[in-house]
Amino acid sequence: MRRLIFCILLLGLIFVEPCFAYWIWTPKTGRWVNPKYAVKPTPKEQLEFALTFYQESKLKEAREEFKKLIKYFPRAREAAEAQFYLGMIEEKLNRFYEAFLEYQKVIDKYPFSERIQEIIERQYKIGEAFMEGKAKLSVGKNILVEHPSIEIFRKVVENSTYGPLAPIAQYKLGLVLKSLGRYQEAEEEFEKVISNYPNSEWFFAAKFQIASCKAALSRSSDYDQERTAEAKKMFEEFVKEHPDAALSRDAEKNIEDLKEKEAKSNFDIGFFYERQKLYDSAKLYYNFVIENYPKSIWAAKALERLQTLERKKK
Repeated sequence: MRRLIFCILLLGLIFVEPCFAYWIWTPKTGRWVNPKYAVKPTPKEQLEFALTFYQESKLKEAREEFKKLIKYFPRAREAAEAQFYLGMIEEKLNRFYEAFLEYQKVIDKYPFSERIQEIIERQYKIGEAFMEGKAKLSVGKNILVEHPSIEIFRKVVENSTYGPLAPIAQYKLGLVLKSLGRYQEAEEEFEKVISNYPNSEWFFAAKFQIASCKAALSRSSDYDQERTAEAKKMFEEFVKEHPDAALSRDAEKNIEDLKEKEAKSNFDIGFFYERQKLYDSAKLYYNFVIENYPKSIWAAKALERLQTLERKKK
């Protein structure tokens, strides 16, 4: 009987011991700890441990280990590095918006990090990728802005207002808003390029874009002559200041389009007076179109209307 009991205990030790081998009693915490899930004794060791997974492309395991470091050593220098690598992992997984958010946590929580400038550069590139359609939001991801580049470029400027990437991020923020048809907002962002970065290479391009936004806004109203005139004036100034610039060719085309719009607007006013039988007023506007926009199709139309009015007299 004793021999049987001894055998049972021996078998129990053989099969139970491996189960408990992963659990260790720690007097300091007063509980059992599984080393597999435990954090390393120091933040440096934990960072090195997490990096081994990252370097082997075991991203899921690396993420968990970096998160442990941040949880157990939140004030350590290594915590900032761990947070940075969480962003790197998201980038490797092509989850670019999530990467942007993880990088932003480094700036918000660890402003002492030596990675700040690198992070701003990475955020800018992510913003560019979204702007150019090379990056997409993760499935099911819902953000409050229409376009992730808007939020990202704004953060780049905020994170480094007078840094090397701020002027171009500010300029591209305007471009994104303009591409969405939000011309008033875009114009305001381009104005910031001019006021905040007057020595930037994007200064003159921003002036062109402001004129372009004004021109686009003028097209939303048939009789918005004030916006049309303002946009035309800005384009003319741009061409005068930068005759050899590539954008000047676009400016000249815009000037012709705006002149055509002005001519049409004045012709329409003349035609309105004609229908009201206020013929003298109608003639004034028709003559104005002929004298000021002789190459416009509306000059020919105005001449036809004048000839018609002359025939009515007879």
